[in-house]
Amino acid sequence: MNLVSEEINIKCGNCDIRHRAVCSQCDTSELNTLNTIKYYKTIKAGQTIAAVEEPISFVASIVTGIAALNQTMEDGRTQMVGMLLPSDFVGRPGRNSVAYDIVATTDVYMCCFYKKPFEELLARTPHLVNRLLEMTLDDLDAAREWMLVLGRKTAREKIASLFAIFAHRSAVLRRKGAQDTIEFDLHLSREQMSDYLGLTIETVSRQISALKKDGIILLPNKRHVIVPNLSVLLTEAGDDADGGVLV
Repeated sequence: MNLVSEEINIKCGNCDIRHRAVCSQCDTSELNTLNTIKYYKTIKAGQTIAAVEEPISFVASIVTGIAALNQTMEDGRTQMVGMLLPSDFVGRPGRNSVAYDIVATTDVYMCCFYKKPFEELLARTPHLVNRLLEMTLDDLDAAREWMLVLGRKTAREKIASLFAIFAHRSAVLRRKGAQDTIEFDLHLSREQMSDYLGLTIETVSRQISALKKDGIILLPNKRHVIVPNLSVLLTEAGDDADGGVLV
């Protein structure tokens, strides 16, 4: 594991993930305490952030980038079982390892906390525990919703659902509120999308082209995506316009 420490001091008030991360409910005093136990790391795309059964000495919030949760089967096959996006939490307080290999899909920049001091802070900060519980329950809801995506939705709906997740998270992080037209960079390759969605690469490419042809999305280049109307994308995803899978 090759994690590079960064000598960068981001003020919490100016942090893009401030209002969605585990620290979102912390007051000034608690943020000051977190500042004494935090540091930043950059992990290059393809590198492992944490591996199953290996000790992990930190917990963290992803500031920028995307990481994959991978499970390796006995025969060596690997399945992506989840994604970590900006503001998502890495690690388990009270546990010395992670349940899945966590691998940087893109370059990932993390706000890390030394594990033991963070656990001590949890013990005396109830609303920090509550926030972590909220995030855990949100992850559980998202996992159950994703079972529906994988088990019941068509290939077109699966692609639209994935784009809707990125669109929703991008809108929140950029603090554009309920703005209907959303732009974001899609850092997953067609192969990674096919792995995550249980589709072939050809099907992924075909469905993306179909969504583009129908004007549901615009693709100025391979990575940048424009969603002209979020409600239309949600309809294509088979979700209600008030949120569906995105809640």
